[in-house]
Amino acid sequence: MDALCGSGELGSKFWDSNLSLHTDNPDFTPCFQNSLLAWVPCIYLWAALPCYLFYLRRHHQGYIVLSHLSRFKTALGVLLWCVSWVDLFYSFHGLVHGWAPAPVFFVTPLVVGVTMLLATLLIQYERLQGVRSSGILIIFWFLCVVCGIIPFRSKILSALTQGKIADPFRFTTFYIYFALVLSALILSCFREKPPFFSPKNIDPNPCPEAGAGFLSRLSFWWFTKLAILGYRRPLEERDLWSLNKEDRSQMVMQRLLEEWEKQQDQAARRQAAEASRKKLSSEGEVLLEGRPRAQEPSFLRALMATFSTSFLLSMGFKLIQDLLSFINPQLLSILIRFISNPTAPTWWGFLVAGLMFVCSVMQTLILHQYYHCIFVMGLRFRTGIIGVIYRKALVITNSVKRESTVGEIVNLMSVDAQRFMDVVPFINLLWSAPLQIILAVYFLWQNLGPSVLAGVALMILLIPLNGAVAVKMRAFQVEQMKFKDSRIKLMSEILGGIKVLKLYAWEPSFLKQVEGIRQDELRLMRQVAYLHAISTFIWVCTPFLVTLTTLGVYVSVDKNNVLDAEKAFVSVSLFNILKIPLNMLPQLISNLAQTSVSLKRIQHFLSQDELDPQCVERKTITPGYAVIIHNGTFTWAQDLPPALHSLDIQVPKGALVAVVGPVGCGKSSLLSALLGEMEKLEGKVYMKGSVAYVPQQAWIQNCTLQENVLFGQALDPKRYQKALEACALLADLEVLPGGDQTEIGEKGINLSGGQRQRVSVARAVYSDADIFLLDDPLSAVDSHVAKHIFDQVIGPEGVLAGKTRVLVTHGISFLPQTDFVIVLSDGHVSEMGTYSALLQRDGSFANFLRNYAPDEDKEHQEADNRPALEDKEDEGVLMIEDTLSNHTDLTDNEPVTYEVQKQFLRRRPGAAEKVVPATEAKASHVLTQEEKTEMGTVKLSVYWDYAKAVGLWTALVICLLYGGQSAAAIGANVWLSAWTDEAVVDNQQNSTSYRLGVYAALGILQGLLVMLSAITMAVGGVQAARLLHQALLHNKMRSPQSFFDTTPSGRILNRFSKDIYVIDELLAPTILMLLNSFYNSISTLVVIVASTPLFAVVILPLAVLYLFVQRFYVATSRQLKRLESVSRSPIYSHFSETVTGSSVIRAYGRSQDFETINDAKVDTNQKSCYPYIASNRWLGIRVEFVGNCVVLFAALFAVTGRSSLSPGLVGLSVSYALQVTLALNWMIRTMSDLESNIVAVERVKEYSKTETEAPWVVEGSRPPAGWPLKGEVEFRNYSVRYRPGLELVLKDLSLRVHGGEKVGIVGRTGAGKSSMTLCLFRILEAAEGEIYIDGLNVADIGLHDLRSKLTIIPQDPILFSGTLRMNLDPFGCYSEEDMWQALELSHLHSFVSSQPAGLEFQCSEGGENLSVGQRQLVCLARALLRKTRILVLDEATAAIDLETDDLIQATIRTQFETCTVLTIAHRLNTIMDYTRVLVLDKGTIAEFDSPTNLIAARGIFYGMARDAGLA
Repeated sequence: MDALCGSGELGSKFWDSNLSLHTDNPDFTPCFQNSLLAWVPCIYLWAALPCYLFYLRRHHQGYIVLSHLSRFKTALGVLLWCVSWVDLFYSFHGLVHGWAPAPVFFVTPLVVGVTMLLATLLIQYERLQGVRSSGILIIFWFLCVVCGIIPFRSKILSALTQGKIADPFRFTTFYIYFALVLSALILSCFREKPPFFSPKNIDPNPCPEAGAGFLSRLSFWWFTKLAILGYRRPLEERDLWSLNKEDRSQMVMQRLLEEWEKQQDQAARRQAAEASRKKLSSEGEVLLEGRPRAQEPSFLRALMATFSTSFLLSMGFKLIQDLLSFINPQLLSILIRFISNPTAPTWWGFLVAGLMFVCSVMQTLILHQYYHCIFVMGLRFRTGIIGVIYRKALVITNSVKRESTVGEIVNLMSVDAQRFMDVVPFINLLWSAPLQIILAVYFLWQNLGPSVLAGVALMILLIPLNGAVAVKMRAFQVEQMKFKDSRIKLMSEILGGIKVLKLYAWEPSFLKQVEGIRQDELRLMRQVAYLHAISTFIWVCTPFLVTLTTLGVYVSVDKNNVLDAEKAFVSVSLFNILKIPLNMLPQLISNLAQTSVSLKRIQHFLSQDELDPQCVERKTITPGYAVIIHNGTFTWAQDLPPALHSLDIQVPKGALVAVVGPVGCGKSSLLSALLGEMEKLEGKVYMKGSVAYVPQQAWIQNCTLQENVLFGQALDPKRYQKALEACALLADLEVLPGGDQTEIGEKGINLSGGQRQRVSVARAVYSDADIFLLDDPLSAVDSHVAKHIFDQVIGPEGVLAGKTRVLVTHGISFLPQTDFVIVLSDGHVSEMGTYSALLQRDGSFANFLRNYAPDEDKEHQEADNRPALEDKEDEGVLMIEDTLSNHTDLTDNEPVTYEVQKQFLRRRPGAAEKVVPATEAKASHVLTQEEKTEMGTVKLSVYWDYAKAVGLWTALVICLLYGGQSAAAIGANVWLSAWTDEAVVDNQQNSTSYRLGVYAALGILQGLLVMLSAITMAVGGVQAARLLHQALLHNKMRSPQSFFDTTPSGRILNRFSKDIYVIDELLAPTILMLLNSFYNSISTLVVIVASTPLFAVVILPLAVLYLFVQRFYVATSRQLKRLESVSRSPIYSHFSETVTGSSVIRAYGRSQDFETINDAKVDTNQKSCYPYIASNRWLGIRVEFVGNCVVLFAALFAVTGRSSLSPGLVGLSVSYALQVTLALNWMIRTMSDLESNIVAVERVKEYSKTETEAPWVVEGSRPPAGWPLKGEVEFRNYSVRYRPGLELVLKDLSLRVHGGEKVGIVGRTGAGKSSMTLCLFRILEAAEGEIYIDGLNVADIGLHDLRSKLTIIPQDPILFSGTLRMNLDPFGCYSEEDMWQALELSHLHSFVSSQPAGLEFQCSEGGENLSVGQRQLVCLARALLRKTRILVLDEATAAIDLETDDLIQATIRTQFETCTVLTIAHRLNTIMDYTRVLVLDKGTIAEFDSPTNLIAARGIFYGMARDAGLA
């Protein structure tokens, strides 16, 4: 290098340490300035160029019109190029004139000139490629300015010392050059206008990131606007930006699908090659057998190929960041050396402090770029996986579907795809953690020699310990989940059957059951919490123990090993770096294990068989025919026998064909075969024209009724109206709260079975297809509705006349009107022909008719027996009543009492808003009403509530213990710094063992305090969980029935599952982490202020900045998190809907539209995920900047006060400062976590404070022992309403029933029959008047005293999962004999004794494993066991078969002879022999007398009896 500077007048040395280092006024030699310093920017630009050009070629965004800014930049570039050339020519000019300049004066201007030209060309090339802000050039100009500052200072200094300017020409050109470079830097920070032809106008709210400048991207400044908006008001859906193009489902999906298809092709090719190899080498067969079977295509490879670029980019960022993190400990060691050397020039210290700051800032910026890159990649992983699974689910064969439940397939999407997203951020640790460990150990070795191995060995030994604790914790959590599931299941049953519990006064028994499960759950929770305390102890003590062993070994191995500040504190900071990868590795390994399971599951699912789209020939067909099957044999799965064989069927265009046959003969399979849903083994299927398909079980989407009918087609009002009319839906629309805009719940939950089927038919009618495949659509509706639909829609006079219709049916009455009939038996056509021809043949068809006809007649009779109501309006009510089934749900799976529903029907005349008593408070037709989400910050009272639940003393103790722990930690480190400052006497420190002992004691004290506080927190947390759940449970058990009618059970369950889970598992650890990082931050500040008091001046501005950022962030991120969770569930519910309805979707040819809908739903979710990720980066950069400032000031003040500071103190204060960024970052994170989690306490509290019903037992007034003796019931001027604000249901009722009387209660729907019984049990409390039983006012006694003395057999028999014994006698107060006696009388004896378990027979949830009739008999057995004086019988409407009904009536006549019986009758024949009959009308008594008298009086009762054929 010296030769390059030549022997010119400039003195040729390249580097002179006396000039540059050992002086108070440093400078570089002119040679150094002119050569290396000037070349640094140029080297950078040329190095970055190839990659950058490659990138630009790939990302073309349309060119940018030449703007003033661009012209200025170019002009500056050209000027700089000119300045360099001028310099070069000046050198040549010198050469010509004989004073030969050094070679450097030719090389440097040439290099700089060419580079400036390159930069100028790059400016233009970027403009043509559409780059608005160039990071490459900004860095280049920045380097030029930085490298120019040194000569800038040195030229002025030398001119001042010499008194004259040595080389005026070059002096001038340099300053011109500097000014131009500075201007170029400033200009390059501004960004260009968007590219021409860019689609910016389409997007209403584009993501600012795409157009953000380089600096804005680096610091995430583009996010600030959203942060401010989120701070001003809670964010909403519309505030979110659209996604960047490359993050949209459509794009990600396509790339992934292409790669996956490539993988599939490769696998297929490999398989083919394998097969051919097998053929060739018969002698090699043995070898081939040993080979594993041909591989499945690898989904992992497809993922890697799709996302490889972003993956490599993230690896680059991570590598730089890892290397940077090791620079600060080295700088710390230089700083300590500087402090211990009083002769060193002061500027060294300032330089090191500056470098520390720069290094930290670089690390921050790069780390967050890395995180952003990797999290967005995780997001794309999830998007891609969800899309691929969704598309696959639309084409899998039925055999695949049979293997796995819908839930399992949905799990692939929700759980497994999410796992991928969670593991992606850790993936790079696979190579980064070993790298960090190796580097840390290397530097430690340099520092302390072999004694480092002691510390590392300890760390490695602690890993299996951590692992064991984690495994144990996971085992406990699995067990705890089991308890939690059983508790939630029980709760959901309780909420489902809450009315029955109230009527039987059974709440205490179930309360006890829930509390029993909860006890077990809490026991496990305690164990988990103690384990958690142990792992916290290990986590806190590891770094300390490692430092202790290392330093201990180091000083005791050799007397001459002196522990000075540099060794001690550099080691401490290196161990702090080492701690993170060592702790992450076990977590990474368990995550990877889970993800590999997910990967296998996804890969297996994606490799399953697909339906063959060529199975049905859709293009050609013999003219005149619509459907032809030629010698077709079909199966559901390859391993099953064919379901249909050798079919030959031809359906002419426009024919109506009926397909009949016994159950299981393959009628539905035939339609599936026509749709191509079955696997074709042989034959040909032709079907020309569009298809509409009505499945046997109607498939309804969760959208408005109109959208269900239109099914993706445009609205044509006339055609739409016609379809509704034909399908008899108009009457229903009047009842539904929002007409055809009513939102229909999942699986059509708020429609009855008949309505669902009619909507399904209407969808087919509206689709206006050529071929209609109808799979028994008439069985789900009532007979008169079926007739209407056949006449209006399917039959020869219907809307579809002239279309080709294939109708599977059991309804024999419709057959004469069909064109021809296909009779199937056992999967083949046994007969085919017109109805009349088949009858004459007397074959299997005629037999079929004989079997089915009797039922058919009965059905007709029943249809004719319907009361012929005079006025038309009531006939409408009737039709509706039978479509709104008993379990109709109005809002959000809310079990509305039958009564409310009747009221709802009664008030039909009139406008829609009168219709919905059950939903008054809600929007007119939206079904799933939005739950109120708490907006804004959480009130302090909630924290106070939680603290009280934990116990105030406990909370105080925890805080104190944490304080003590911090004090111990500071003490240990201060002791370490004092030890390092101890004087060295002839190369050794004296009292090493004493020093080491105290250090160890302080460290262990810290660990113990941490453990104590964790255990205290565990105890407190479990206590809080217990109290909060208990309050919630007790309140819910005592809530009045009206609460359950208006609150969806899902919402109450959510409190018991999600919110209690948060209180159980998340709150306490979050609080511990918050305390930990809070005390860490505080102790850092304390240490720095103690060692350099000046630091106190900066604390305030930094704290203000910190709090400012924190407030902005928390408000925004909380709302983003809420939006994210709200938009996540629609993806899964839409998916499960798609899986169930895939055959319908394919039949109508709408797969593509559904894929688009799914993409849109995923994108909506990503729209809130993406800003959430960005918000974390935005926060991280700002908070870490505060932390970096702490480092800077700690170092600066250490330098300024070095005369009074010992190296030990400086080491202490700076090594603390280096940890502060992490603590500050965690503190905000845990704060916002705490805010989003503490909401659970608020929600649980809210439901623990709702109003309760009257007390269960009133101590002062309990009824006498044998009460009621006679069983007299008297109503005095009694009125009642369902809820305040609704009209009265019973108005001024007065009547008296004598003991032992049998009274039947009749009346139209909604007359108030059921209300009467509810009042008797005080489910409804009186509005005025009172009820007396045996002369005792029921309002004066406790609810349980009242309800346990009455017996009811309710309308819908509800059983709970558990033993039969528990269902009969939950309190265990009856003997075995009593129970068998009751079962004998209720005709269940034979059934129960035939069960091996007897009374211990397990009933499944809701008694699903018993028939409806058996359940009704169980309810009868309950009544027989209680055998009270008063029996209320709420007759079942439709659920029950006639046989069971007769059994029940007979038993009641014999067993309850002496009791008072009140029967709500729907069938009059049951009450014709009763003492008296009460006829209710619109809530008042219309008639009350014996049945014979009432019939003679020819009033309402007579009319009803005549209609029923009894009079």
